[in-house]
Amino acid sequence: MMIDTVIIDDEQNNIDNLQYLLTRHCPQVKVVGTARNAVAGQTIIQQQQPALLFLDIQMPEKNGFELLQSLPGYQFEVIFITAFDQYGIQAVKFAAIDYLLKPINAEELKTAVQKVAEKNRQKKQNLQIENLLQLLQHQQQKEEHRIALPTAKETRFARPQDIIRCESTNNYTTFYFNNAEKLMVSRPIYEYEELLNNYGFIRCHQSHLVNKRYIKSWIKEDGNYLLLEDGTQIPVSRQKKDTIKEQLERLK
Repeated sequence: MMIDTVIIDDEQNNIDNLQYLLTRHCPQVKVVGTARNAVAGQTIIQQQQPALLFLDIQMPEKNGFELLQSLPGYQFEVIFITAFDQYGIQAVKFAAIDYLLKPINAEELKTAVQKVAEKNRQKKQNLQIENLLQLLQHQQQKEEHRIALPTAKETRFARPQDIIRCESTNNYTTFYFNNAEKLMVSRPIYEYEELLNNYGFIRCHQSHLVNKRYIKSWIKEDGNYLLLEDGTQIPVSRQKKDTIKEQLERLK
């Protein structure tokens, strides 16, 4: 993975030398901008949003530390460059990943860049873990959802994952549950199609909605039908065949 990088140094020969060393020893680094003072540096940082900043400490008017202090915040890693070893402690205070003494040693440069690459990999891994945790949390929340099923005597609040299938008769819809219970509501099936689509239900026929988790197999003989775990056979209409195939492919 390429590391977009900005170099800020008040001496052009230092910039040129660092770019040469990076090209020769650190091919994963891509220099996307350079600047020779803090004001221009701030602009190029905001424009390019780099992952890494090579920053000279000693610059006229505003030094490297003052440049960082002037930023509202930064997500990039910083490698300070200095001719004076006494700046090392201050560099640590600014959470620099490393600092290099001029003239820059190629091996030290490679080590510093490797630290950046490793930290970026860790950030990516942490982000993947965070996304996974959010997905799991969302799934847990989803499993607590209920839909309202109004009948003449009551309004039943049912978990979608407990519903095996729905079957319509005129303007009525019968819900079949995984505990062998069934419930008829006086509403047409299309009112539930969009709602239950978010919970893994597919419309395989004008009169049928099926929960994918209860499909055992798709029988393509004898007119095409879905065989459910409880042995029920649900017809697949000719118009729905391609849609059903696409949706069932996602189960593999």
